[in-house]
Amino acid sequence: MKRHLKKINALIENFDVETELALQSVSKTKKYKKGEFLLYQGEICKSSFWIEEGITRKYYMNDKKEVTTELLFKHDLAVAFSSYVSNQPSLEFIQAITDVTVSCIDKNSFRDIKENHPQLIQFTIRKFL
Repeated sequence: MKRHLKKINALIENFDVETELALQSVSKTKKYKKGEFLLYQGEICKSSFWIEEGITRKYYMNDKKEVTTELLFKHDLAVAFSSYVSNQPSLEFIQAITDVTVSCIDKNSFRDIKENHPQLIQFTIRKFL
């Protein structure tokens, strides 16, 4: 995962000014208190969450037990990938385990700005390689 994050950070650092401004225009800062959910199991993941501060976890339920699959920290991307891509209900929860500040980008808004910003297309292709 760290290898992927390094690639993502390298791409972001090389965005031109117009691409950065486009991202800022569709990005919203949200704050979650410890214990609050960014995404519930069964919801469709329609946003990606770039963690600015704090820690979140992704988990699912198995026989009434919580199974944590990821801990996500500052500069990590929190997203229920299979739900985000397939538009199907998420099998995972994303929960703040400390107070968290995120930059949230709606999937449809991101899709719309990609059309005019080729660096975002490259970012999308490489993000999950």
